[in-house]
Amino acid sequence: MTPAQAPHLELDAQDPGLVRLSGHWTLHTALAAAEVLRGMPDGLTAIDASGITQLDSAGVLQLLRVAHRADLAEDALNFRADHRALVCTIEEVADDRPKPKRDFGVLAALERLGVSVHGMGHNIVALASFLGENLVKGGRLIREPRRFRLTATVHHMEQVGLDAVPLVALLSYLVGAVIAFLGSTILRDFGAEIYVVELVSIAFLREFAVLLTAIVLAGRTASAFTAQIGSMKAREEIDAIQTLGLDPVDLLVLPRLIALLVTLPLLTFVAMVAGLAGGVTVGAFDLGIPPQMYIARMHETMEVRNMLVGLSKAPVFALVIGLIGCLEGLKVEGTAQSVGERTTSSVVQAISLVIIIDAFAALWFMKMGW
Repeated sequence: MTPAQAPHLELDAQDPGLVRLSGHWTLHTALAAAEVLRGMPDGLTAIDASGITQLDSAGVLQLLRVAHRADLAEDALNFRADHRALVCTIEEVADDRPKPKRDFGVLAALERLGVSVHGMGHNIVALASFLGENLVKGGRLIREPRRFRLTATVHHMEQVGLDAVPLVALLSYLVGAVIAFLGSTILRDFGAEIYVVELVSIAFLREFAVLLTAIVLAGRTASAFTAQIGSMKAREEIDAIQTLGLDPVDLLVLPRLIALLVTLPLLTFVAMVAGLAGGVTVGAFDLGIPPQMYIARMHETMEVRNMLVGLSKAPVFALVIGLIGCLEGLKVEGTAQSVGERTTSSVVQAISLVIIIDAFAALWFMKMGW
């Protein structure tokens, strides 16, 4: 760097607050320019940068930072005519950057609560609208059976139902054994261990079988639906489907919904059997109740209405899981981060809504005496 290229700073003889700059103010001379700017006077009123021969974005940012610290007006910086376009561009970019806000008061908390409630309401409206669209197109599928995608539906039934049988059966078996063991621990004090049979059968037939199955599928299937459809949205495959004149709901959503509506009740029945088997195992090895006696007692006390109550909730849960998983996949904006965020959101929404609906259904069946 020659002396002519080095940044220079001169104080005006008549106006002590006016500073005249010269030399090269670029990224190459940024360190030297920073040393020069340390000599700025305290009562700075204006900067004359018309003497600068070369200027780039690094030099402009240095001068704007000094002007901001000195609280100078916009007309207090004077640049050459061929440098003003660069300065204006950098000023616009700097002005567009949002200022960080750190407000942890009551009003900020209420604002965040309002935004969350508004977003929740928007999601409810979107889910209801998506449900209506699927019902309309499902009715059209009945009138026009040729639209039915049999191969895709069977494929999803295998992924959703058949592949999930070992996991659902194992979890239900273990939970049934745990319920029988905990129930026997309490009932043993009253000499009523035999009532463990009613405890396990009623709990699994009415609640635990369908709830465990729905939670497993909400974490396993809803996330898969969102990731699959979201990846297609990110790769613009859904736009290509629409360009070909096909309906993404008929092609992607309805086969998944039909597969869930068919397989979730079947998986619920498998979970019921596995949970009851867990109770039989604990009764035989821990409570001293022979399997024949346990099964005979279960046959005497079991009511079909308990199983029907549990199975009646399975299609509702299947509809909720399928709709949320597919809707969140269609909301993907085209990036890998958006796919991950929507996948997490679909799992959280599906599990939360399944538990909420199950709680209200349990209260309703109890009030109805069913």
